[in-house]
Formats: sequence, C-alpha cells, structure tokens
Amino acid sequence: MRKADVLKLPSMPLAGPSYPAGPYRFIDREFLVISYETDPDLIRAGLPEPLEPIETPIVHYEWIKMPDSSGFGSYTESGLVIPARLNGEEVNFVSQMYLDDDPPIVAGREIWGFPKKYAHPKLEIVKDTLTGTLEYAGQLVAMGTMGYKHEAMASDGSLTRATLSKTQVNLKLIPGVDGRAEVCQLVAINLADIVVKGSWIGPGRLHLVPHVNAPVADFPVRRVIGAHHYIADLTLPYGRVVFDYNKEVDAVAQAAE
Repeated sequence: MRKADVLKLPSMPLAGPSYPAGPYRFIDREFLVISYETDPDLIRAGLPEPLEPIETPIVHYEWIKMPDSSGFGSYTESGLVIPARLNGEEVNFVSQMYLDDDPPIVAGREIWGFPKKYAHPKLEIVKDTLTGTLEYAGQLVAMGTMGYKHEAMASDGSLTRATLSKTQVNLKLIPGVDGRAEVCQLVAINLADIVVKGSWIGPGRLHLVPHVNAPVADFPVRRVIGAHHYIADLTLPYGRVVFDYNKEVDAVAQAAE
C-alpha cells in the first residue's frame, strides 16, 4: 500500500477499518432527557476549565436510541450532559456516555472525543411508561421513567430543533506512545440537517446508583425539573478544536522564559 493510500484510510485497522468516513446520518433518533438540579460544587468540579458553570446547577441525563445510523448500525447510549458556558456561549459539556456498539465507541472517542464506554443501556416503552435503564458490569446504575406522550410540544419543532442545535463540547484526551497527553483538547460539535418528527414533555423520575466504573451517581438528583421525549433525523458532522491544553501550557511556559 502506498503512503498516499495509507492517509486515505478512514480508521484502523488497515484490514477492515472500525468505521467509515463521515459525516454520519441518523434516522429516527429517539431521546429521553431528564433534567435535574444537583450540587453546584460538583458541577464546578466536573467541568474542565475554561468551561464555566451556568447560574443553575442543572444536569441532563439522556437515553438515546439510534435504530438507523450510517456506518454504525443500530445501538443505544446513555449518559450525563452538563450545561456550561464557554467564551460567553452557552454549551453542553458531554460528561459521561455509555453504549452497546463498538464502532461508535471507537469513532466517538477518536474523532470527537466523546467520553464513551461499553455498557448496556436500553430505552423502551413499557405499557404507559417510557423507560430508560443503564446496566454496567451486570449492575443497574441508572433508571429513568417518563409518562408516555403526556403533552405534545409545538408542532413546528422549533424548540426541540434549538435544543439539538446547541453546541456540544467534549474533552478529547488521547495519550501518545510515551503515555503523555498527545491530544488534549476541547472539541465542539453542532448537529446539522435536523428534522424533528415528534416532541413531548411530561412527568419524569430518575434513580442513580453509585458505581465505581460508571459514576453517574456522582451527580446526585436533588430535584427533577422535567422530562423531554423527542424523535429526529440529524447529521453528525466533524467537529472543531475550541481549546488546546498543550498549546496553552506551551504558551505559558514560553511567556515565563
């Protein structure tokens, strides 16, 4: 294989790449998002600088069911998102993610820095209840419930589209061969080509169980604010670097010399 051909590979391994080149289209992506208040000191500790907390200590706990994902297939994920502020813009910091499919785990970590780990999330309708669960290492670590389609939101989907359009920020941390953080960046992503197919709000509850390797309960539930269920088609494009920790450290070191 020629050098130029090596550079065209979408991912490792050379024989049978783990994922194809993007961007990536998702059809009928279904969300259950339960928003709640937690301890503001925990929010501050969980946000890497230069991200800053917003005024209200809110966390969004999400389940996302993706039955038709280009290049990735069908899978479900679950995790924590923390609203924050970066350079005056309100963003969502993706704190923890757990999912059940290898290609999006690898691609998510290598391309955008999504904090993905393998686990067993599930989102399903059980009679009159939309139910999300997350199991890690054989143990239940999260369960969320919402009354199924209690109240439909505006039919044009503008509020839900705005929610999906909000900038997401990840901490991308990849060590080099010497063990040091060769890549240490804040990466921003904005979903595109969003088509909202349905959106509902209703009563919700969330139960989190302490677990050493899936520490979602480190942000305990003080008060549930509400639950949001929606379905949309969307595209996940490539991201952009908004802060580079290595360059920042180098600049400080040079200034001190």
